[in-house]
Amino acid sequence: MVMDRDTRVYLVRHGQVSGYEDFPVYGHTDVHLTEVGILQMKQMADRLRLTEPKAIYSSDLKRAVTGARLIARHHDVPIYTLPEIREMAFGAWEGQTLTEIRTKYPEELQKRERDLLHYRAPGNGESIADLAARIGPVWDHILSEQKGNDIIITAHGAVNRIILCKALGLDLERMFHIHQAYGCLNIIDYFPDTTLVRLING
Repeated sequence: MVMDRDTRVYLVRHGQVSGYEDFPVYGHTDVHLTEVGILQMKQMADRLRLTEPKAIYSSDLKRAVTGARLIARHHDVPIYTLPEIREMAFGAWEGQTLTEIRTKYPEELQKRERDLLHYRAPGNGESIADLAARIGPVWDHILSEQKGNDIIITAHGAVNRIILCKALGLDLERMFHIHQAYGCLNIIDYFPDTTLVRLING
């Protein structure tokens, strides 16, 4: 017997961002997509054209909202922009490249390595545990509100990894074992008693 799923989530990471080639840490910094990033989201819109979502959810940052709006051109459904599913806040590291951070904050990076889940970057950065605690309630609310429906989410690398770890039953310390390329798609089916991850980083 085939179980009817409660909800299918098409979980998208935003497209390529300005300055990507220097490996910037943007977090809450609001940056635009590149031309390639816009093309990636247009291709995602075509890919999801025949799906039947009841709603589209997005982080409120431009790089995610742009993708949500492009996808929504094929679907007459509401778009909800939520600050709760923003990328992790990186405090004083915001806008710096990985090379700059390694040069300026070697001791901080050692602290991070010792306690990946609870480390916070200087200047009021969030930890991974903080991010998971921020996402958890709104994610549960979305799944409850959209029970029985298909939905599309456009969010961020770390946010998507948190959601995928929960769906897969993985400890958050393993979240960076999951790749999330710019413009990728994940598909998760939620059943009454289980969760099935159909696609990761597709």
